[in-house]
Amino acid sequence: MAFIGAVKFLLQYLVLLCLLNYLPLSQGKQNWNEGYPFIRRASSLGYNGKSGGYDYIIVGGGTAGCPLAATLSQKFKVLLLERGGVPFNNPNVSFLHNFHITLADTSPTSASQYFISTDGVLNARGRVLGGGSSINAGFYTRADPRFIRKVGWDTKLVNESYPWVEKQIVHRPKFSDWQRAVRDGLLAAGVSPFNGFTYDHKYGTKVGGTIFDRFGRRHTAAELLASANPHKLTVLIHATVQNIVFDTTGKRPKATGVIFKDENGKQHEAYLGNDRQSEVIVSSGALGTPQLLLLSGIGPKAELQKLNIPVVLDNQFVGKGMADNPMNTIFVPSKRSVQQSLIETVGITNLGVYIETSSGFGQSKDSIHCHHGILSAEIGQLSTIPPKQRSQEAVKAYVKSKRDIPVEAFRGGFILSKVANPWSTGELKLKNTNVEDNPAVTFNYFSHPYDLRRCVEGIRLAIKVVQSEHVTNYTLCERETAEKMLNLSVKANINLIPKRPNDTKSVEQFCRDSVITIWHYHGGCHVGKVVNSEHKVLGVDRLRVVDGSTFSESPGTNPQATVMMMGRYMGLKILRDRLGKLAGI
Repeated sequence: MAFIGAVKFLLQYLVLLCLLNYLPLSQGKQNWNEGYPFIRRASSLGYNGKSGGYDYIIVGGGTAGCPLAATLSQKFKVLLLERGGVPFNNPNVSFLHNFHITLADTSPTSASQYFISTDGVLNARGRVLGGGSSINAGFYTRADPRFIRKVGWDTKLVNESYPWVEKQIVHRPKFSDWQRAVRDGLLAAGVSPFNGFTYDHKYGTKVGGTIFDRFGRRHTAAELLASANPHKLTVLIHATVQNIVFDTTGKRPKATGVIFKDENGKQHEAYLGNDRQSEVIVSSGALGTPQLLLLSGIGPKAELQKLNIPVVLDNQFVGKGMADNPMNTIFVPSKRSVQQSLIETVGITNLGVYIETSSGFGQSKDSIHCHHGILSAEIGQLSTIPPKQRSQEAVKAYVKSKRDIPVEAFRGGFILSKVANPWSTGELKLKNTNVEDNPAVTFNYFSHPYDLRRCVEGIRLAIKVVQSEHVTNYTLCERETAEKMLNLSVKANINLIPKRPNDTKSVEQFCRDSVITIWHYHGGCHVGKVVNSEHKVLGVDRLRVVDGSTFSESPGTNPQATVMMMGRYMGLKILRDRLGKLAGI
């Protein structure tokens, strides 16, 4: 049974190091630009490689970058640069049944770029138009109103921006029997009241929205580009920005443009127009944005000089305050065949934890065939391999010898416990000057005792949910002891953290040993330290950051709703600040 748990969880939730036959560079079928005539390959700039006169250059066509570009293009000439391809018509991105496949794809053209934090936790970042919304579990729920007040946003404008997103790409989930059983289990465990279907963040149990429609098709932030002015927006895909260009002849450095490479490796330059209000806006995510600032010469002087990066601005806070919401799971075996479902219901507790669930496994006939690599518990979770031997070669050697996995392994589900607003923080540092390589990231999971206490409370609550009659009646399994559930689950949560022999005796040790991610990492460019309240980079002109790297906590139970809203919100705010009543939107 532990084998079954390990198989199912990794397929759906971790970046798997496996071998794949993958799609060509377009990351989708060749008619990807239908309906989006402004989306072109980066190489389309032509032989001279120069393009200029833009009012805004946005680096990163992700969850925030797409709605931001769509909004700014209503009045201004915008260039959006995305290092990945398009999500359209790629079955591994577009369909719920293939959710795990993109996360499993470690090829250079994958929509997901895997990384492993120095803590030993496997993770992923988006590398595709739409960003994280193209590879996540799809759950849509708004931020706690407290978060909106904390960051100082205009509540009226926020309440205009959320519906703009929701009307275009958000749906009501079909709500599977598994999700219903867990919902009832949450209520029985005291996570009440039941707030029904709502986007709002309310204490108790609720059903939230999803970006998967009733046919199981994903609708990403990239589709928000359909609201753009096609005459003022240019989107270049496979455009990997190398660094931001600055004019340093004045009293303050001033961003003037960017240098990027196309899919053929050819270098290009894009420049802003002469208007002093024109800006480069970085929306590359919590890893990509601080990484790009560092590569461009904004960051701790000593760290930049070690890599021979010319210092534009000495700022000790770039890359600092990185946090990731630790997640631990309880594996729930089932004798009943379980329909695949991703996150649809959530328990918002007063314990500082959120409880969610997923179930089943699926794969469509037109998805990419994948040999599922290291996910079997038979490998001993890689933790039996000494740290110095945990190499790509070791993983590939295992992948080569791994036999195919039986369909019977994909029964059951998981109860997920996520610590809200972790107090443990870490940092991001460059390994080298290659923007395509992941930086070194440390999150320091559970280094603060408050996070560990909340994890313990969350696991105890998750066990109560699994032991409820609502869940056992559905799974047709007997009520198991807490120790047996932890024993099953610790083998099903794969990371590179060495396991202790008493990890099922101590819930605290279970939390430490089985910690994984739910991809809600944030920070690195905090407001007041790297950017001001308007998200303009401190000490530099014509440079702004709009993404989750500015957050000191992840908004709500799942952040994508607020990150998409943020793109729309900041776009409207920029237009209204610059044009006043002439903005007209």
